[in-house]
Formats: sequence, structure tokens, C-alpha cells
Amino acid sequence: MRISVVGTGYLGAVHAVCMAHLGHEVSAYDTDAAKIDRLASGASPFYEPGFEEMLAEVLTTGRLHFTHDPKEAVSGAAVHFVCVGTPQSPGSNAADVRYVNSAVAMIAEHADSPGLVVGKSTVPVGTAQRLSDELAGTAASDLLELSWNPEFLREGKAIEDTLHPDRLIFGVTSEHAEKTLQQVYSRLIEAGTPHLTTDLATAEMVKVAANSFLATKISFINAMAEVCELVNADVVTLGRALGYDERIGRKFLNAGLGFGGGCLPKDIRAFSARAGELGASDSLTFLHEVDKINVRRREKAVTVAGAMLGGDCLGKNVAVLGAAFKPNSDDVRDSPALNVAAALHLKGADVRVHDPRAISNAKAIFPTLTYCETVEDACRNVDLIVLATEWDEYCAIDPVAFRSLVRQPRLLDTRNAIDRDYWVGAGWSVYALGRGAMAPTTKAE
Repeated sequence: MRISVVGTGYLGAVHAVCMAHLGHEVSAYDTDAAKIDRLASGASPFYEPGFEEMLAEVLTTGRLHFTHDPKEAVSGAAVHFVCVGTPQSPGSNAADVRYVNSAVAMIAEHADSPGLVVGKSTVPVGTAQRLSDELAGTAASDLLELSWNPEFLREGKAIEDTLHPDRLIFGVTSEHAEKTLQQVYSRLIEAGTPHLTTDLATAEMVKVAANSFLATKISFINAMAEVCELVNADVVTLGRALGYDERIGRKFLNAGLGFGGGCLPKDIRAFSARAGELGASDSLTFLHEVDKINVRRREKAVTVAGAMLGGDCLGKNVAVLGAAFKPNSDDVRDSPALNVAAALHLKGADVRVHDPRAISNAKAIFPTLTYCETVEDACRNVDLIVLATEWDEYCAIDPVAFRSLVRQPRLLDTRNAIDRDYWVGAGWSVYALGRGAMAPTTKAE
């Protein structure tokens, strides 16, 4: 099947590559010519495990073509996937859907054969119906039909989530649209992937409701962490105990620095804003507290870091390990790790940041921070190490070897990612969010 993908950001590029991998003929379009040229050469504009390898593989087959010519992208395609961003609107919490509007209008302008427009972007509920109505008023009304097929990608596992999703949601208005989407995803459906057909509004709601639930679960365990620290309880053990309850489950019960990235923070704010527009603001008031809890974890980390430095950050050397909002990603959008690093810098600390993949993106946002190429360079002669993103290489640090590298053996584990007892036994003072402080059991040499 010939497919066009409009937008080659994180979602669009991954989707285009995976659709070509499944055997479709794919034309991927973006207005950013430099990005298109980079992808066409086999280079990725972002880090995602396995992406560049799969990109190279499908480019050799000739099934994937990148273009910044809209007519070339759209012409002859039977399915048009809309994969553009919906950032937070300037000055408000609402989602900015101008890029979605433009993408659909562009498809309508250049379509020359019957096709299904498939939205994958995360949008306020009601957007799909509005776009469907607008399409009906264009010259392409006899050619195009609109549906919605939300994405559920996790950064760091995007290829796995595209090729082996836990469900497929088809928001459609006709049997033809449903059958077309079943054909697009036939290999996944044959492999046993559950698929559910809904109306347009329900398909939109599935995405924002899922993100709201996950954000709520994360903030719940972080709220428990706040209480645990007051009563000397252990939030890690608490999360494990709760996870044994099959009604609750273990996933997303890892207390720490909270969530970030380009999805959860903006999506819960946009969902709340949309509920207000619909006259249902009281229904989602809890999401405001979810957001506040998430921000408080960053503030807590900065407060604890200051206390570990003796109450004054001025002139102290601090290593912040991690800039990306999560491991296996170079995404620093709304990154808790980078936020903590910047806050400590503003309090007068000499902050040195290391990240395996996200340094260049972090520099673009906070150029005044010091960035180090190696973990050792970041930690040399520091008064405190802040583990802010749980990359495997940070969790594997040898505390015995690093004790001779630092000026003061102090670690703030904001992700509950290290073996606290092992570090303490190696002579480190350790504070883990939701678990409190532990003094070293051996003296530093």
C-alpha cells in the first residue's frame, strides 16, 4: 500500500520507517528540508535505540522516500498519516493544533486520488470531528475521509511499540476506513495485536486518558514518597508491595524525580484545558494536583542537594548525571534532570552535567551549564553527585573507585536507581528520594 507520512519528528520518522519495514511504500514529508536531507542520508535527527539501523535497512529496499515537496508526498497515496506536533500553546495550557490543521489542509490541497487521512497526533477531543467537517467543505471532499489512530510510543522503545503494540485503536466513521486501517496493520493484527474500533472522539480520548492515568500513577507514588520521608518509611518497598496487587500493578510505581518529556506534562495540562472549554473542568481538577506533585519533586531534589552541601550551594562543585528526561533518549523537553541542574546553577553551584546522548540538546536550552564528555570528568573533585536520569552506566558506577575521584563522597539518588546499601558501605553519604538519608558505614579515606 502506498502511504504518506506528514511530519518527520520523533513520531513521524519512526512511523514512516516502521511502515516501510512492514512492506508499505512510504513517502515521508516535512517542511524542514535539512531534516529531510539528513533522514534521506540515513542519519537520525534524534536518538532512539535501533532506529538508525532500521532506517538504513528500509532505505536500501527503496520502499521509503523522504521529500519536502508536498505534492510529491501526497500524490497517489491511499493513506495519509498526520504525525505533526501539538505543543503547548504560548501563554496557556491548551494544545496548539495549528500544525495538525495545516497538515490536513495540505493533504486536501494536493490529494489526487481517494485516500484515508489518519491522525496520529495527540489532540484535544473534538479536533477530529472538526477536521472531518472541514474536509467535507473542500474540493477533496469526494476523495478524502478522516480517521484517528492514536500513537502510544515510549521514547527509548518506539520501534518495539510500533511493531509490537499492546493495542491498536481505530477511530473511524465508515466500514471502509476500518478495513483500510486493518489492511495497513494486517501483519500486526495477524500476529495477535488487539484492535478496537471506536468513534472519532473515543479514539482521541483513549490517548489523553491513558497519559493522564500514567501521570497520575507516577505522581501518586511520589506523593507517597513525601509521606514516607516524614515517617521514615521506604517508598521503594512500598511500591513493590503495592505492585503485587493485580488491581494496581507494579509499572509506573517508581518514586523519584517525576515525569518529563514532550508528552505527559503538556498532555495533562491540555486535557485539563479542554475539559474547561467543554464545561467539565471539575472532572479533571485532580490533574492540577498531579502536575503540582510532579513539580514538587524537582524542588525537593534541589532542597535536599542544598542541605547535603551544608545549606549553601555557592562555590560548591556538583555533578548532575543525566540531562535527558529518561534513559535511552536524547529528549530534554521538560526534563526534570536538566531542571534540577539549572536550579542548582542558579543557587551558585558549579554544575557539571553529563549525559550519554543528550548533551547537545541540553546545551541548546541551558548553554551556561558546564557539560562533560565523560562521567569521570563530571564527578572529579565534586562535593555532591546527583543521579538525575537512570542510565545503565550510572547505575553501574563503582562507588569504591569513584570515592577517590570526588572531593566529598555524597550522592543524591533522585531515581532510586542504585544499590543504596552498597554505596553506603563504600563510605558514601546517600540520600534517596522517598527513602531519606543514610550515613556512610566506613570512613572515607
